[in-house]
Amino acid sequence: MSQEQARPRQRYERQVSAGGVVYRMGTDQVEVLLCGRRVPVLWCLPKGTPDRGERVEDTALREVREETGVTASIVGKLGSIRYSFTRVQDNTRCDKTVHHYLMEPVDGDPSLHDHEFDEVRWFPAGEALEVMTYLNEVNILRKAVDVLAGRDTLAVDGSDDLIQLHGPARKPGDV
Repeated sequence: MSQEQARPRQRYERQVSAGGVVYRMGTDQVEVLLCGRRVPVLWCLPKGTPDRGERVEDTALREVREETGVTASIVGKLGSIRYSFTRVQDNTRCDKTVHHYLMEPVDGDPSLHDHEFDEVRWFPAGEALEVMTYLNEVNILRKAVDVLAGRDTLAVDGSDDLIQLHGPARKPGDV
């Protein structure tokens, strides 16, 4: 039997997630909400998978509320990230698109976040850019900061405005 015949055929799966950049105006700068884990160290934007029949915008709002303890409203769409990975346990190649929205907090408390993260807290946007784990999410946050400063615009509704293909994880301080 050849090696090719012995190797199981790889499956393919498309995945969708949604989340957002929740911002508020601090004393003199924009602050954003990040979700963190201690081991391994991780700081990221809140996001997650749609429930059956759920609209992407509703997923983004629900996931932000569940993961951060903060209820938010959508200001507009920032764009999407696409990346691929292989789920080794079942040899499935996954092509994932994550839709990100700019959001404002309405109510809630980050201390009431769910168990998925060890900590959820507000960061000055500049500091958030330095500690975030994933380069593609850094680029989403940069776009949000540019939109808030009037240097960029939100994505046109319905467009697939890709920010950047998935890059490797990075160490804090690699901006």
